[in-house]
Amino acid sequence: MKTAIAIIGDYDPAFAPHRATDAALAHAASALGFDMASTWLPTASLDARDAQEALASFSGLWVAPGSPYQSMQGALRAIRFARENGVPLLGTCGGFQHIILEYARHVLGFADATHAEYDPYASNLFISRLACSLVGRALEISLQPESLVARTYGTTAATEQYYCNFGVNPNCAALLTSGELAVVGSDAEGEVRVVELRDHPFFVGTLFVPQLRSQAENPHPLVMGFLRAAGHTQKME
Repeated sequence: MKTAIAIIGDYDPAFAPHRATDAALAHAASALGFDMASTWLPTASLDARDAQEALASFSGLWVAPGSPYQSMQGALRAIRFARENGVPLLGTCGGFQHIILEYARHVLGFADATHAEYDPYASNLFISRLACSLVGRALEISLQPESLVARTYGTTAATEQYYCNFGVNPNCAALLTSGELAVVGSDAEGEVRVVELRDHPFFVGTLFVPQLRSQAENPHPLVMGFLRAAGHTQKME
């Protein structure tokens, strides 16, 4: 049986992180010996209320870079589906940012939480422009030792590459620690770089783009962990 993965995003073959997402999944599937099939789901296709039917046919969801998405609501609907139904989810770069938005809106109760890419003058920006662009930069990340992410890496420190200009608004960071979404990775300045949801098979968001570091002979551990969780979830269905 194939392990079916949905990649949530608006695919652009000229965008390096999109090509890297496909490649990283292939690297991990080969290393794990999985028969895996991945499908890109445009965010606009998930804007309808019956989108859950399409999402339910997949064992794992990866919310890819590339925001602003054609449909913010479509991306948020996919993230909420994974969060509420125990479906393994990995969100990278824009995916991370929208994990924060979905959680702020539907768990913390900030219905107007938004992203500066969509509305830079909004009053409740949970995602704001970074003081310094991280595009093309590789920085060290510190991971919480007890976290699923640290266990997946097998270490509490990693160096990862970024492709973004937006991140968690520092004024909102403390709010994220009030619930089940845990901040488990930060940079040298203490800025939020990795989150995970407690008591979920695999629900991880990274501001960095791990797929850019994946190689056929050395698949990225987070992608391996995500795909392994998706395969395990599939066997339990």
